[in-house]
Amino acid sequence: MDAAAVLGPSWICALALCAVLGDAFLPFLPSGTLVILAVLRTSEVDGAPLLLGLGVAVASFLGDLLLLNLARRGAPAVRRRLARRPELATSVERMQASLAQRTSRAAAVIVIIARFVPAGRTVLDLAVGHSPASSRVFLRWSALAAVVWAAYIVSLGWLNSHWFDTAWLSLAVSCAAATLISGSIARVVRRRRRAAAAC
Repeated sequence: MDAAAVLGPSWICALALCAVLGDAFLPFLPSGTLVILAVLRTSEVDGAPLLLGLGVAVASFLGDLLLLNLARRGAPAVRRRLARRPELATSVERMQASLAQRTSRAAAVIVIIARFVPAGRTVLDLAVGHSPASSRVFLRWSALAAVVWAAYIVSLGWLNSHWFDTAWLSLAVSCAAATLISGSIARVVRRRRRAAAAC
């Protein structure tokens, strides 16, 4: 077997998992795009989408765990980031208040939805990390959210890889669909937030 045929998919999978782990800290990382690209590069390998989905879920959960612990310990980098970005600090405070007012089941929905909103995961992790409440329940919902998002993004890439004959078209359609879904969820969240503020 050609070494490039093995190393190419391996590198893109490793890069995708690193991006998923890191976008808890750096939400501008194109983690979804890289996961979709990894799915397209490995879609013909038996069991690859399932293994990739498992890896994505684990990396996603570990990213939450790392940022949560850094926020809990008052890491200087986290404090500097909040000090430099007052809009982020405001979003964190708003998220804390929202979680405090919800039942456990409603909080779980917020945790899952945050995975699909740009930078929502970062805000959520920082909010829980700065909260005096125990993070044990949050981590349970975070693990569920990681599995839901991994299943969604891997399935999106896998389905498009079988619907279209060309890899570039599959990638374009998958990324466009992911962007559209995330944007729609973000608009609904903003609309509900404005409606709640007006009450």
